[in-house]
Amino acid sequence: MKKERKGKKVGFLTRLKTNKELLVLSMPGAIWFLLFAYLPLFGVLVAFKQFRLSGNFFESLITSKFVGFDNFKFLFSSGDAWIIVRNTVLYNAVFIILGVVLPVIVALLLNELRNKGMAKIYQSSMFLPYFLSWVVVSYCVYAFLNPEKGYFNSILQQFGHDGISWYTEKGFWPFIIIFMSQWKGIGYNTVVYLASICGINKTYYEAAVLDGASKWQQIKYITIPLLKPVITILLIMAVGGIFKADFGLFYQLPMNSGPLYPVTNVLDTYIFRALQTNGEIGMSSAAALFQSTVGFVLIMIANKIVSKVDSENALF
Repeated sequence: MKKERKGKKVGFLTRLKTNKELLVLSMPGAIWFLLFAYLPLFGVLVAFKQFRLSGNFFESLITSKFVGFDNFKFLFSSGDAWIIVRNTVLYNAVFIILGVVLPVIVALLLNELRNKGMAKIYQSSMFLPYFLSWVVVSYCVYAFLNPEKGYFNSILQQFGHDGISWYTEKGFWPFIIIFMSQWKGIGYNTVVYLASICGINKTYYEAAVLDGASKWQQIKYITIPLLKPVITILLIMAVGGIFKADFGLFYQLPMNSGPLYPVTNVLDTYIFRALQTNGEIGMSSAAALFQSTVGFVLIMIANKIVSKVDSENALF
């Protein structure tokens, strides 16, 4: 038994020596995850305490009063809880669907362009908005929607119509938010799918052409099926973030306008405003923990469903 154990130990050390180059290469990533992903997990305790900053963080964490699940109550005790959850989930559901359909269509169109120079120009022009902050985008949108001198109201007035008070009329904003979200993010998502399309073996298309397949048939029976694994993985990851919202999109774009709260208030903006009002760090930490936990559960559920339907495309 001792010899077997000794042999196993030597085998393990041998494997370490054999893969030492890979271990050295993975070391920076492992250190990064240790410092910025695992050590901060101690901060989860803040969600269960009435956190009061006194001295350094660890001292404050120890001395703060333990309140259990009281910090989670503020998420559901508000009369607006249903509106907040509804907005967060419905907006993200639309973003998930459009975030798959539109980039795939655009990627297919760009891939079919014969002039590759123009394809690169189109791709770069669509990718540019991704690098703009929502602060910059919000002021560009304000130039169009300004109630007094906005571009849209000027056009309406030229045709004899009254101007619209865009930042108080909530009926328009679900469409504005969805449109601006896709305008800003479609370039990045298109690049992901376009890279996957470029990685498809060209011999599949050559064989399809020899068999007389049209462009649509090549897309239907070759491109889309081979994109299925990428689409599935991105879809599963997107489902995990269905309780999280882009703060800049819902706070900065509508200029934090009060009349628009029924259609722009989501979990992230509600937490921020609550933190501004009462300064309870524990409450905001509880909300973040709630979002992460629900996201993790949804990822596991989505992955389980995918593994039952098509196990090859599941995450694990």
